[in-house]
Amino acid sequence: MKSQLTTLCYIERDDSYLMLHRISKKNDINHDKWIGVGGHFEPGESPEDCLLREVKEETGLVLRSFSFRGIVTFLSDDDPAEYMCLYTSDDFSGELIECDEGKLEWIKKSDFKKLEHWEGDLIFLDLIEKGEPFFSLKLVYKKGSLQQAFLNGKKIR
Repeated sequence: MKSQLTTLCYIERDDSYLMLHRISKKNDINHDKWIGVGGHFEPGESPEDCLLREVKEETGLVLRSFSFRGIVTFLSDDDPAEYMCLYTSDDFSGELIECDEGKLEWIKKSDFKKLEHWEGDLIFLDLIEKGEPFFSLKLVYKKGSLQQAFLNGKKIR
C-alpha cells in the first residue's frame, strides 16, 4: 500500500497557479479533477524531499524556495486517512515537461472555481489567498462529496 503521507504544491506565477488536469491514469481517485502538483512520500523522505522530487518529476521545475502552509487531513468513506503537507512556491527554475499523470496548465486564480475540482480544495486555497498562518484542515468526504470541514480543530462546515 502507498504511503498515506503526501505533499501538494501550488506553484504561482502572474496571478495563476500551475494546475494538473488528472486525465491520464486509470483508476485515479483524482480523475478529471484539476489539482496542484505533488504525491506520495517514498521511504525515508521528509516532506521537503517528497515535495522537491514530486514537483521535479511532474513538472520539470526545480523549486528554489517554498512555504509550508498547512496540514490537510482527508477522510473518505472507509479509506485510510491521508495526511497532506500543503506548500506554495513562486520561486522556481526550469522548463515545463509533459506530465504522465495529466495535462499541466497555468490557470488564473479567479478561474479555478470554474474547473472540476475537489470541494475542499476551495477551502484551503481560500486560506492560502487570505494569508492564513500555518493551519490544520480536516476534510471529511462521503462518496466524493464534502460532508464536514474543521479548521484548527473547529468545525467550519
